[in-house]
Amino acid sequence: MTLQEVKSLAAKGEGLRIEFKKKAAYPEKIVREVIALANTEGGDLLIGVDDDGTVSGQRFIEEEIFVMEKAIRELIFPALSFEVFTIKLTEKKGVAVFRIPLSPDRPHYLKTGDKKQSFIRVADRSVQASREVWEVLKKSRTPEDVVFTYGKKEEVLMKALGEKGKITMKEYSKLAGIPFFLASKTLVRLVAANVLTIHPQETEDFFTIKD
Repeated sequence: MTLQEVKSLAAKGEGLRIEFKKKAAYPEKIVREVIALANTEGGDLLIGVDDDGTVSGQRFIEEEIFVMEKAIRELIFPALSFEVFTIKLTEKKGVAVFRIPLSPDRPHYLKTGDKKQSFIRVADRSVQASREVWEVLKKSRTPEDVVFTYGKKEEVLMKALGEKGKITMKEYSKLAGIPFFLASKTLVRLVAANVLTIHPQETEDFFTIKD
């Protein structure tokens, strides 16, 4: 990768497939961006680029790469494949590009003690994945024909979607008079069956009828 290619990437600004970091401070937080990219559409993490897209570089970029590679190796599960490119600006300053593919092993997650957290990309932000998103990601690894029974709870759901256009899991649970776990399971199954689309959000996901 060349410096011109890095500048072209930086000029696009942060978005669904690109994240900038000035340096690899707090790598345990930056790995969330890596996880989100791998779980969503893949993309690039640039170290040595300011939030405004200025390619300012970082001193001793090899050390930044070492820190990030260690964090990715030790904190992300299952193991994640990626490429790293180093671009020198001067003798002491450089930029690192971590190229993260859309992973066939998604969902990847951050493991700290007994806690597991997964993340996805929403516009230019990385947000924690809900239980529903997690399950949809798992099912997307091995697509299969999903058979479901169209019963009363599905009828209530489709009627509500026809009237409102979108619905959250909690709204559906209340409307259909069913527990959260059953509402969640039903929605995930319908997403897997290509009947619904899930729209991940920072606060609460919503679902719409698939176009």
